[in-house]
Amino acid sequence: MASKSKILFIGGTGYIGKYIVEASAKAGHPTFVLVRESTLSNPAKSNVIDNFKTLGVTFVTGDLYNHESLVSAIKKVDVVISTVGHAQLRDQDKIIAAIKEAGNVKRFFPSEFGNDVDRVHAVEPAKTAFGIKANIRRSVEKEGIPYTYVSSNFFAGYFLPTLAQPGATSPPRDKVVILGDGNPKAIFNKEDDIGTYTIRAVDDPRTLNKVLYLRPPGNIYSFNDLVSLWEKKIGKNLERVYVLEEQLLKNIQEASVPQNVILSIGHSVFVKGDHTNFEIEPSFGVEATKLYPDVKYTTVDEYLNQFV
Repeated sequence: MASKSKILFIGGTGYIGKYIVEASAKAGHPTFVLVRESTLSNPAKSNVIDNFKTLGVTFVTGDLYNHESLVSAIKKVDVVISTVGHAQLRDQDKIIAAIKEAGNVKRFFPSEFGNDVDRVHAVEPAKTAFGIKANIRRSVEKEGIPYTYVSSNFFAGYFLPTLAQPGATSPPRDKVVILGDGNPKAIFNKEDDIGTYTIRAVDDPRTLNKVLYLRPPGNIYSFNDLVSLWEKKIGKNLERVYVLEEQLLKNIQEASVPQNVILSIGHSVFVKGDHTNFEIEPSFGVEATKLYPDVKYTTVDEYLNQFV
């Protein structure tokens, strides 16, 4: 068995980052997280930092905006995984420049963890956000950096606790708002599972220069199917209110940040079907549950039980 790659995370204390860092450490990879000094002493991050310490994660002091610190951190590892947030997506060109200079990276995972941005039919403002990610892909390819792009689709923790109801704090018990006609199929994956699959791909030659799609069969649901499953669990039918495309587009234009972003992503997935409206071709992609059938993932059905 070859030794496990050393992995550097940039954005590792963020929402999805912390799950992937944990998966990396638990899988036995020497795991490094780039952090600013201020992050280590930030009370809001203390739980995450303490958990990383328990897992044996190595903190590397540095900054996305300090080229020397970035190059020096990258030279310590084999693989770089970026999980930077929305506001820093564009600035991943700094990571690309540092990887080029360091010259030792076997694989780069840019911050993706959502739709496949090369196969979307999005309107603004999601269109711009997806476009930024697509531009980063093109830069990675142009520079000849070996890569894997992870298309993890929806984070279960964002959408399932409220059944994608804007402004709600729990799943609906009376009335549910459905975007579009409720028929296109979306994919909802638990964050820990996204971490597990991402780390499995790190040293796998089958995922090199490919998109890794997370399409677990038990997590593919149309909006209508999802509501039906929830109704079955609570033993009650909900009033279904459908917001068809024309009205949804109007709502997106009238909404302010971040509601317009959330609605426009909803439009891409629930109306245009951008999670599932294409076949995964071997030329560009592989599917995680086929590569790693031994991973026991949490299904949507199991996930929803906690809210009943």
